[in-house]
Amino acid sequence: MLEKVTEFFRNLPAKKCIECGKEMEEQHECYGNVCNECLHVK
Repeated sequence: MLEKVTEFFRNLPAKKCIECGKEMEEQHECYGNVCNECLHVK
């Protein structure tokens, strides 16, 4: 049986920065994989 789309996305693991390994706060419009700290964004 197929699960609901919302359940699929809710169960995905947290996104991690490829530079430092910290969990990232994801934004729906962003596909980046480097956190703001590693990008030196204030």
